[in-house]
Amino acid sequence: MGVATELVADVHNHVGEGPAWDDRDGSLLWIDIVPGHVFKLTVATGELTQITLGQETSVCIPRASGGYVVGLQDGIFGLDKIADGWSLEPLVDVELDNPGNLMNDCKCDALGRLWGGTRSRDWIPATGGLYRVEPNLTAHQVLNGLNVSNGIGWNPEFTRMYFVDSKPEPGTLDVLDFDLETGTATNRRTFVEIPNEPGYSADGLAVDAEGYVWLALLGASAVYRYAPDGSLDDVVALPTKQPTSCCFGGPDLTDLYVTSGNVDMTDAEHEADPHAGGVFVVNLGVKGQPTIPFAG
Repeated sequence: MGVATELVADVHNHVGEGPAWDDRDGSLLWIDIVPGHVFKLTVATGELTQITLGQETSVCIPRASGGYVVGLQDGIFGLDKIADGWSLEPLVDVELDNPGNLMNDCKCDALGRLWGGTRSRDWIPATGGLYRVEPNLTAHQVLNGLNVSNGIGWNPEFTRMYFVDSKPEPGTLDVLDFDLETGTATNRRTFVEIPNEPGYSADGLAVDAEGYVWLALLGASAVYRYAPDGSLDDVVALPTKQPTSCCFGGPDLTDLYVTSGNVDMTDAEHEADPHAGGVFVVNLGVKGQPTIPFAG
């Protein structure tokens, strides 16, 4: 798809991740994992806020009761603005029995339940899990034996759940049958075969209002759009090599925001890709689904 791509934040994140749209104030949230930075861009004014949390951070999502929830290496926390800065409140540690793991990608379903995946701090295979955190802050494991639990999303009817396990490269993009009322995800199976090219890795995703899946493909300089039947519908080229995740935002949810990274890049690669680690936006004329706040 030949569309114009705009750089909206030239922040040079090491691993920018977890974009989420906050329609309470028209802002884009995202994080830089390793230094534990949370970024908030108020789109109408261009004001950029950076919050440093002091430990690896995976995601920042609006919270229905106010403030935000963040995924940290020690679990799920509430994040709130206070007079002299920001406060963190521990909410739930989903990996009490496995302290060698840390949180990775998280999303909320239509009832505001938080779905969060984990990975090993030391990248040990098959030790991660996928958890469902209820509004009452109880956590339930849904999948285990994962390598790097990553992108999560649902079709508009919330009858299908999409899920990425990023390792071993190029990773997998799977689909599960989803029951919104009970919060169960079953019958995991392959949704698409990821292009098996050197350096490619399936990462974060978003699902639009037509039920098409937008997958950020790390190493491919592109976001891939897949139809509900798993066929490749489109490829949106990006001016950076390491797109990491995406979400829909803007007043009418037609802007696709894409985070990126600059992991292990050489000097020559940095020179060729000077905005690596930035946040980009593409207006596709395709309406997305909103970011749903955590109900807990």
